[in-house]
Amino acid sequence: MRKVDLSSLRRKNPKEATRVKRKLGIRKRVEGDAERPRLTVFRSATHIYAQIIDDNQGKTLAAASTLDKAIRDALKGKKKADAAKEVGKAVAERAKKAGVEAVVFDRNGYRYHGRIAAVADGAREGGLSL
Repeated sequence: MRKVDLSSLRRKNPKEATRVKRKLGIRKRVEGDAERPRLTVFRSATHIYAQIIDDNQGKTLAAASTLDKAIRDALKGKKKADAAKEVGKAVAERAKKAGVEAVVFDRNGYRYHGRIAAVADGAREGGLSL
């Protein structure tokens, strides 16, 4: 994990600095391994990204985002929360192909609410155990 200078980030964007501080606390406790890799979520203003990471090897096992062509075409005119749920289902489907059944959910410093919760719900509907 890269080093973050919270003092300069706090001057530029205090909200983001607070999120990063929460994220670092969460990452101390949440670690994915071969049996239960980590499902991490990143949220921007327009898109949402989810990936399943094996922290022991440092490899991404599966990933999905609203930028994927198949997902993007299916989401025309839908709300962001619906898009997040579809991303959760897609990452669950790709994880199953990679042989992953259970994951540890890393909310990445965001509140478990709205789009973040929708990704988790979609992953559960897709068959992953969180």
